[in-house]
Amino acid sequence: MSWLPAGWRKRLELDPMAASDVLLDSNIYIGWLRQGIDPAEALAFLADTTDLVTCGMVRLEVLRGIKDPRIRERMSEFFDIMQNVLSDDRLWREAADLAWELDRKCRTLPAQDILIACSAQRLGALVLTKDHHFSLIPGLRVLPELDGMPPC
Repeated sequence: MSWLPAGWRKRLELDPMAASDVLLDSNIYIGWLRQGIDPAEALAFLADTTDLVTCGMVRLEVLRGIKDPRIRERMSEFFDIMQNVLSDDRLWREAADLAWELDRKCRTLPAQDILIACSAQRLGALVLTKDHHFSLIPGLRVLPELDGMPPC
């Protein structure tokens, strides 16, 4: 993974515990990739202070649409160095329960977004997204962008 920006390589060696957790929704990665922006480069400014989190659903949504095998491999490796939320039975139960609760309040959200939100909540991670659905989930910390981040 020598292609990774220096901040991420250093992060792999140090891994300080005091960092905050951020889960980027797939729309952030997809927006950058469509513009030819390397997400690892775009997020390098966070390497010293932030733990990037991902989950299987984000990985699936991002990797399935990448046409260039080299870019797909780099993104896959970038996901590999992130903290990955385990997609276990408990996560699926939490997502089903949250979907049921939101449906009772007439807030029908895509199942993918609910699963991503539950993944973030499991670690107390902030969700970075352009998708308004996430703001409808009680207790979920959501931001549309971070200072220093390129537009997507």
